[in-house]
Order: sequence, then structure tokens, then C-alpha cells
Amino acid sequence: MIYVIGMIFISIGIFFDLAGCIGLVRLPDVYNRLQSATKCVTLGTCSILFGIFLITGFSPSGLKAILCLVFVLLTSPTGAHALARGAYKYGVRLWDKSVKDDYSEVFKQQEGLQDVENDDTP
Repeated sequence: MIYVIGMIFISIGIFFDLAGCIGLVRLPDVYNRLQSATKCVTLGTCSILFGIFLITGFSPSGLKAILCLVFVLLTSPTGAHALARGAYKYGVRLWDKSVKDDYSEVFKQQEGLQDVENDDTP
């Protein structure tokens, strides 16, 4: 029974990884592509790793799968956030049909604070 549940998790993970890869190719700008890569691929990869853990149990490969799952959960969203912030600061534009840009206000406030901090007037 555990083997079947593990294979179901692996199948779900493959579906989400495939959807994330299709999103990387089809979505219009870097921010939407990062969304696809972060959400779908993180869920898919973690599902595959959890399925492997269920199948192998508390063996060395099962424990490595759990360690990799935790590592992916911690690093993937953090890396995507850093890439999106760097792209925004570098000036990569949003897609023309984007409805809202919430980060522009935060970015302007941060720039204003930096100007005040760098001001040498007494």
C-alpha cells in the first residue's frame, strides 16, 4: 500500500514539474516565469522526493530524499525572490499587460531612504 501511495506522489510530482517547465517556456516575462518555476517545480520536486521516501522508508536513500526535500523547500523560494528583486532593480520590465506593480512603491521608498542615509548635510 505504501508503494502505491509513493507512486501516486511521484506521479503528481512529475505532473507539477512538467507544468512548471511548460510555464517556463510559455509565460511572457521573467517574473511570471519565476512564479511558474518556484511554485510548480518546488511542489513537484518535493512531491517526488516524498514519494521516494515513502517507497524506500528510513533507508539511507530515504533520509537523503527528506534532506533534499527540506533543502529545496528552503532554497527555491529564497532564490526566486532574490532573482526577481535583482531583475526589478536592474530594470527588467513587467509584461505589457500586467495589471499591478506593487513593488514599485516599495522600491521608491527604499531609494528615498538610501538618499536620506547618504546625505552628508548636517
